Amino acid sequence: MAAERSSAPAITVRATGGRRAELILAGDVRAEFLRELEKRLGAPPLSEADEWIVDMSEVTGIDLACAYALLQAAERRPETATLTVRGARHAVQRTLRHAGLDAVAVMEK
Repeated sequence: MAAERSSAPAITVRATGGRRAELILAGDVRAEFLRELEKRLGAPPLSEADEWIVDMSEVTGIDLACAYALLQAAERRPETATLTVRGARHAVQRTLRHAGLDAVAVMEK
């Protein structure tokens, strides 16, 4: 019997005032959840925000497809918009760097 995958990761989006929004991810963010992640990235309040905070303190893992989705969403935003990734574990940061997200985001511990 094959091991079952863990349940879906938590993906929460909230406006935090003005043109600022927070994306909170938790769990194992894998390709089978890519559509849901892309849907959230393209919808308000993220699509309307000038400042994104991505809280990854509860992310146990992320694959390149999902990291690349974050990069693509960040690149679609206006040049003046800011993106900050907070709390990502070392292995998660490494995947984000492999996708190129560190070129468009501030990475905080």
